[in-house]
Amino acid sequence: MIDLKQSNYTIESEEGYRFAEAESITTPALLVYPEIVDANISAMIRILGGDSGRWRPHIKTSKLELVMRRLVEHGVVNFKCATTLELITACSAGARDILIAYPVVGANARRVGEIVTEHPDIRFSVLVENTEQADVWKGCHIGIFIDINPGMNRTGIEQSNDREILALANYVTGLGLSLVGLHYYDGHTGGIELAERDTVAHAGYDRLMEIVSLLEAAGHHFPELITAGTPSLPCALSYAPFRGKAFVHRVSPGTIVYSDYTSLAQLPREYGLRPAALVLSTIVSHPKDSIFTCDAGHKAVSADAGVPTCAVVGHTDWNPLKPSEEHLPIEIPAGAAPPGIGDLVYLLPRHVCPTVNNFNDAVLVANGHLKELAKVTARGREQRIWK
Repeated sequence: MIDLKQSNYTIESEEGYRFAEAESITTPALLVYPEIVDANISAMIRILGGDSGRWRPHIKTSKLELVMRRLVEHGVVNFKCATTLELITACSAGARDILIAYPVVGANARRVGEIVTEHPDIRFSVLVENTEQADVWKGCHIGIFIDINPGMNRTGIEQSNDREILALANYVTGLGLSLVGLHYYDGHTGGIELAERDTVAHAGYDRLMEIVSLLEAAGHHFPELITAGTPSLPCALSYAPFRGKAFVHRVSPGTIVYSDYTSLAQLPREYGLRPAALVLSTIVSHPKDSIFTCDAGHKAVSADAGVPTCAVVGHTDWNPLKPSEEHLPIEIPAGAAPPGIGDLVYLLPRHVCPTVNNFNDAVLVANGHLKELAKVTARGREQRIWK
């Protein structure tokens, strides 16, 4: 298993991240570096052999319309999203094809249907794993992906259940709906070292290709197969049977846009990715000789991925401890030069997606200077009451 504390990924210097106006910013603050965002997008397209059409990033990471627009400007126009705010933002940013990669039912489905109707020039699709979910979309001009559970046990039909998968495909087409693909999110491989991750992921892909053959033999031909969030990206790209097929194989890592501590530890260094989103925090307390506390508790830097929640840029030997809501204690080694009260620290989140969602605005930094504030457009959730 990958031990993040022992990971060989470090940022040994704040150089390239410091900016002249940092002292004027209230903290904690979300910092986004657009030039590094662009470099990460370009690196991902290069990893895909120059084909931006093979990337369907999940924009639960990006959240900012400004960042989604940068993806579109690079030719990335196929997105995944989970919430209606992300969906609306992607539409506004210029997306051409959006998969709502979440099982929406009830009032949520009605709202998605409303958004679909408002944007007839965009292709939309949804996930289904049972007939109840498929029934929601009868008569709607929307594509259907069957969601396959590769072992993450979050959503989808269990990958061993051929009978149920085939029955659902038949049911979907019987409703007059368009079966546009299979969705297979194998994010559960993220904690495995890369060599073993390849073996585990490829075994799952072998099973997935058996499902493809089963459906094709039954007359179901679909244009797209989606696999691979960030951790399984190298595994998907090295799997030869995905190449040269009638379907397009797309990958869906979203974290790569900002590249957090976890993803940088999981992915090969030769990908050339760099952190493009940090949290600026202030040292506010010195409760013990070896412990200093900053103002980036878990309401700023998400703790959902565990402790440590982040790494301290330029201080590889500092150890962030368990946070509370507004406090993050940091242990420093004996004899290390201590920070002063009021000093600023730059934090690299362990999980950037929910961290971005903690902030109303992002501070854009370019060429060592504050450029502007940008709204975290798709933060939180849209609320509607249906009568």
